[in-house]
This record gives sequence, C-alpha cells and structure tokens, in this order.
Amino acid sequence: MSVDIWPRTATWHDGELHLGGIGAAELARAHGTPAYVLDEADFTARARAWLDALPDGDVHYGGKAFLCPEVVRWLDRLGLSLDVCTGGELAVAVAGGMPPERVVFHGNNKSPAELRRAVAWGIGCVVVDSFTEIAGLAEIAASLGVRQRVMIRVTPGVDPRTHAAIATGGEGSKFGFSLGAGAAALAVERVTAEPSLELYGLHSHIGSQIFELDAFGTAAARMAEFAAAVGVTRLDLGGGLGVRYTPDDPTPPTPAELLTVLRKETAGLRLAVEPGRSIAGPSTVALYEVGTVKGRFVSVDGGMSDNPRPGMYGAAYTAALANRASGAPLRPFTVVGKHCESGDVLVRDLPLPDDLRPGDLLAVPVSGAYQRSMAGNYNHVPRPPVVAVRDGVARVIVRRESEDDLLRLYL
Repeated sequence: MSVDIWPRTATWHDGELHLGGIGAAELARAHGTPAYVLDEADFTARARAWLDALPDGDVHYGGKAFLCPEVVRWLDRLGLSLDVCTGGELAVAVAGGMPPERVVFHGNNKSPAELRRAVAWGIGCVVVDSFTEIAGLAEIAASLGVRQRVMIRVTPGVDPRTHAAIATGGEGSKFGFSLGAGAAALAVERVTAEPSLELYGLHSHIGSQIFELDAFGTAAARMAEFAAAVGVTRLDLGGGLGVRYTPDDPTPPTPAELLTVLRKETAGLRLAVEPGRSIAGPSTVALYEVGTVKGRFVSVDGGMSDNPRPGMYGAAYTAALANRASGAPLRPFTVVGKHCESGDVLVRDLPLPDDLRPGDLLAVPVSGAYQRSMAGNYNHVPRPPVVAVRDGVARVIVRRESEDDLLRLYL
C-alpha cells in the first residue's frame, strides 16, 4: 500500500495495521466495527502545517468536514479558528468551548433563529449570502444592540476542475453574490448602509477536492481586485485543497505551496483560509469486519450509511487487509456494504488476498472528512463511533449510536 495515504503513525507489524501504537485487531475488539479511528497526532500536525504556512493571517478549520466537541478543544488549544454553517455545528462549537470571536458562520439559508442565536452568543463574523440575509441580520443585530461583523460571500466566476457537486465558485452556484453580474458590489452597498452591520471582509470558496493551484490563484486575483475597489483589507479565500484517497490520485500541493500562490495575488491584504478535508481526511481510518465473501463481492458491516460519498458522486477509495499477513495471490474484489441497495459499494475492483475470509478486518484510509458528518441511519443502522488514538492510548470521542438512540426519537 502507498504509505502517504495513511496517517503519520500508521505502521504494519506482521501484516497487522497499527494506528497511534495500537493494533487494528485490538481496536476492533475494544470498540467494535465499523469504527472511525482518528490519529490525533496526524490531525494536529496537519493543522499546524496550515498555521505555519499563514503566520500573519487566520486559519479557520472547516467544521463541515468533521466536528465534535473534542476536536473543537484541539482546535482551540492549537490556536485555529472555526467555521460553522448550521445551528447544529454552532452548538458543537459552543459545547467544545471555542471562543465565539473565533467562529465564522457560513451558509446560504441560515434561519432567523440560527442568526439570532449566533449574534447573541457573540459570534466573530457572519458570512452573508443573500440580500434577504443582509436585511434580516441587520434587524436582528439592531434588536440585540450589537454591531455585527460580516463578510460578503462572493462568487468570483471560477470553475475548478472538480466534481460538479462540490464546485461552488462558478456563476451557477447557489452560494454568494456574483462578482461578474454586479451583485457583490450591491451587497457591499447594502451592508455599509446598515448601522448595525460592520463590513469586515470578503469571502469566496470555489469548491472542494482541488489539486491545481491555477484556480486558486485566479480566484485570489479577482477577489483582491474587488477588495481594492471597495476598500476592504480582509480576504477569506475559503478551503478546497484536495487530498489523495488512492495511490492513483495526484499529490496535492502543500499548504505552504498554496499560500505562496495566494500571497502573490493578494499583497497588502490580511488573508484567511478554511482547510477542512486536508486536515481531517487523511487523519482517520475506517475499520470494517468482513461478513461474507461471495465470488467477487466482499461484504462488510458498514457501507453507504457511514460512507455515502461513493454512491453520491463516485468518490474512489482503497482498502487493505488490516489484521493479518497473507501470502495468498491477489485478485480483484468489490467491497460492498450491508444495505439493501445495489449501489452500496465502497471500493470497486480492489486487489485483495484470495484467502480473505469472514472475521478479517479491512481498513479504509482517508476516512476523516465528510464520512461521519454525512453518515445516516439508512436501514436503521446506527452510526459508528470515532476513536482517537495517540501514543498507545485509545479513547472514544464520539460514541457508537445504539438502537436505543434510534428508538428514542419515535413517539
């Protein structure tokens, strides 16, 4: 297996995967499967790489990738800020003790209740996304006696080379105010006309899972030109840096390489970035137990409920036998889940040992971003836990859902 798609502490001993100094078999015995195993040292190192790349700016972790109160506490200790996009993510930020002034609130359809709660809490900045929101937020801030800082989300007309479902910077996006059509300039006028709002900066985010620096550079240049035209000195250029999910994926730029390009286009402005996937994604491995082997199909005890990305937009993953060595020849298997859908496929045509059998463990790397946060309860399957590992110690930071949790919702 390619080493650089696994967390930093991943090692193999006699064919068994160890994470944070703990073997996969021990983790499965103690915490069950499926389970997300988060390498805390890897997560922390990736976050620090962003801080080191932008010492004179602001790094806002993109909470949508993966968020829980313990991760919020890690971010706080490291000195990162946090972006949230719903009332639920805001509640996690509060529960984790993140100082409100270091939280940015995103979203294209924030409810009045969500906005009121955020403003009353003292949130650092709200990224406004529509004229309706500008007017509503101004009224809420005025009623609370607050002058609320805002950034205006701008659509710079840049279409990165990524899947259409995660491209957000083109003119057809549901997000933001169009730069080319003049809506962004009008939004600046509307915000500056509201006494209860303070124009704090401009924001753009062109998409996710992007490997080419040209798209980031083009967006930065357009946003910097607009910032100069409207007299704004702060610019948040969002996130979107890609990660490798399989050995066949290209190697993404480093945070330092990306910031070099952004700084070149934005001299004199205070920058902010919002990495999420690039911190959380490679830090986590999903562990599954094999239930059946039937021809070319290997069925595991999870699937589309804990990783909907392959079914949603064809996201590609890899996996490896994690509990033992095997000298058997390799042959292609398709790793499928336990759900009642033919589309419940995690990995297609994956070379695995021919002696694969029930009870074996499969490990799927790069499982930290958008898996637990998108996970659901299809077929009433409870969601897996998140187990943080570090220096030989494992601790649950998100417990496994139980059937009692599911039944508690019913009247």
